[in-house]
Amino acid sequence: MNKEKAVYSKPVLEFATVAREYCVFLENTERYSKIDFLTVASRILPLLYVKASLLPTLKQIMDEPPMTVVDEYIYESVRRSVRRRLTRHDEYLETFKEDQQRSIEPVPANISEDLADIYQDMRDFCEAFSIGVEDIMNDALVRVSDNFRNYWGQRLCNALRAIHNALYSGDDLSDEKAAEEENDTKNTNSNYDDDNF
Repeated sequence: MNKEKAVYSKPVLEFATVAREYCVFLENTERYSKIDFLTVASRILPLLYVKASLLPTLKQIMDEPPMTVVDEYIYESVRRSVRRRLTRHDEYLETFKEDQQRSIEPVPANISEDLADIYQDMRDFCEAFSIGVEDIMNDALVRVSDNFRNYWGQRLCNALRAIHNALYSGDDLSDEKAAEEENDTKNTNSNYDDDNF
């Protein structure tokens, strides 16, 4: 498949659509109750995984790396927003890190960090892809595909496992929104490192 056809192929356009929806979802975290956020995440993450796994294998064309738009401020804003929404359900124990395979100590991880890492790649991809220049689109696809295989695909699976556990653990998630909003108000003035950026 040549590069011109590849960047406009059905698998690529479907992936771009889901990537855009994922970005919009995370940029609007505060609009969801905890249970709604977890429900939508449990549906969009598997779709994103499937669409990424169907992307064509391409070779980089340009010498310079693809553009990035997600800086540390944007990343932290997304991560903190998800963390505030998930509260106590944000943290889980990691089992697939290389270090964990040889250790008896559990490694804590956070859904918010996993989702923000995925967001960073999706937003950078969407911005580069929207330019409409085929070489830039091609290289954005190469990067997002490589990162899927080597990094965020595993993080997506890990986060999905933790999200599934939160949704189906039997915890009452429906009445936590008011308590979360009250905590958000209290935490706005606190000095713990999650609110200091």
